[in-house]
Amino acid sequence: MKKIVPYISLVVLVVALLFLYGFTSTRNNAKKVKNTIVEFEAGDNNFLTHKAVDKLLIQSREFVKNQPKRIVDLHFLETNVSANPYVEKATVFLTIDGMLKTIIKQRKPIVRVVDKSESYYVDKYGVKMPLSANFSARVPLASGVKSTEEIKELIQLITTISKDDFFTKEIIAIEKNAQNEYVFTVRTGSYKIIFGKLKNVKVKFKKLKAFYNKALIDGTIKKYKKINVKYHNQVVCTKQNQDGKQ
Repeated sequence: MKKIVPYISLVVLVVALLFLYGFTSTRNNAKKVKNTIVEFEAGDNNFLTHKAVDKLLIQSREFVKNQPKRIVDLHFLETNVSANPYVEKATVFLTIDGMLKTIIKQRKPIVRVVDKSESYYVDKYGVKMPLSANFSARVPLASGVKSTEEIKELIQLITTISKDDFFTKEIIAIEKNAQNEYVFTVRTGSYKIIFGKLKNVKVKFKKLKAFYNKALIDGTIKKYKKINVKYHNQVVCTKQNQDGKQ
């Protein structure tokens, strides 16, 4: 009998703990969501506001605040927030003190595509993002790009440009013309850079950088209306007319 007593005591203790856990869990689930907290990961994008995110925290057509915790579907809310085109990643969870917390990483656009019928941002993954009334991103403009494959090619070009601080600031617009060649509009002058097709990209930028290093120093860059780097091992320049007109 004495040998059985410790086992009986252990069973009673386990049952008591399970009862307390169930009781505590029931009480906790019956509590209502006190409020919502929205946090944005560090970054310079402000497409979304706290108010805009709160509008996504809707379940059964009701805002989750003041709803019992037991009926809050965290997976549903997280999926709903993640579906927003400005959101790259979202995490939604309940805190111990009854707050519904949402942590969001916003998408970072790398280019703004402009077409006759629409205009939108594209991030490094090729995801399209609508323009926002809250925030305007300072990224290059791109035109003449329509298909998914063309956008992938554009991303490759933008990624290469972003690796160089000078070209990141200098190139403000990219056009893909009827010949499927890229033409750059620059910040420091009225001339155009004829880059050509997306071939020998590193060589072309190296030639262009060498040209800039010379032409900016001696001031000759102001004389040109076109700088063409699409030809092998050379930079072909077209001068402006004597009156300065192109």
